Amino acid sequence: MRENPHDGRRQSETRHHGRALILLLGLIWGGSFFFARIAVLEVPPFTLVFLRLFLAALALHIYLHGRLELYETLAAHWRSFLVMGFVNNALPHTLIFFGQTEIGAGLASILNATTPVWTVLIANRWTADEKLSTAKLAGCLLGLAGTAVLIGPGIASAASAPLWALVLPVLAAVSYGIAGTYGKRFRHLPAPVSATGQLTASTLMMLPVSLIADQPWTLPAPSTHAVLAILALALLSTAFAYLLFFRILSMAGATNASLVTLVVPPSAILLGALFLGERLETTDLAGMLLIGFGLVLLDGRLLRTSSNRAGKVS
Repeated sequence: MRENPHDGRRQSETRHHGRALILLLGLIWGGSFFFARIAVLEVPPFTLVFLRLFLAALALHIYLHGRLELYETLAAHWRSFLVMGFVNNALPHTLIFFGQTEIGAGLASILNATTPVWTVLIANRWTADEKLSTAKLAGCLLGLAGTAVLIGPGIASAASAPLWALVLPVLAAVSYGIAGTYGKRFRHLPAPVSATGQLTASTLMMLPVSLIADQPWTLPAPSTHAVLAILALALLSTAFAYLLFFRILSMAGATNASLVTLVVPPSAILLGALFLGERLETTDLAGMLLIGFGLVLLDGRLLRTSSNRAGKVS
């Protein structure tokens, strides 16, 4: 049967569109580490997580305004949204924000860039269509090596950030890996509905935590810079970002969706260096390179392209 050229063109356009969305989302999520670093210096992590989720959920509810059978879907899938809201929002955001009380935006984003490693391992266990291959295994090992290089100086040097602050973004990456695999069950739902559902669920989770742990009514009013950072964190890096995330997840699957974290560190590092005066050591850059090579192997497109070229030459 002869291949329809229109189908090939359509698939190519879909791949290019997916890569463009991954690049855009990586840039936006890189900004989230930058905005969080500014806000977390004035607002406690639990309350900052709640504000981020609440404002993002509110914005999406206003955006949808009852369209796409939003409330019927929320009622029908509330259990799944609770799970997704916990592993994709409430837990990882809290871990990252607590880590960022001690470490900068760039380093936090690099540690969180191990997300695809955990996604591959989890997807191999829980799914039938994203199994572990030799290239993926090599990518996982490189990613883990990069993480070890990054965390190593924190153990050896008393002047560096505490070990727990380095570990928390990695644990957040594991949580994101679970979320990326679990989130495949929302493929049949419109991306805005999936994003609104998980953000609504996680907001309800974080409200009592914030009230009990931080008593936010007793806190001093944040500065204008912190307020603007919170708004950017909620509206740009959460509400709009999750619209993109669920769109990518429905198009490319959990592993490819998680590759967005490859773009996050350069974005966060650039913003941190330009506006926060942050500086990364040689070991940080080496760890990022190892993670980057690992993600290239996990992606697999470079290897497939090389193989196809070799086949054409022979």
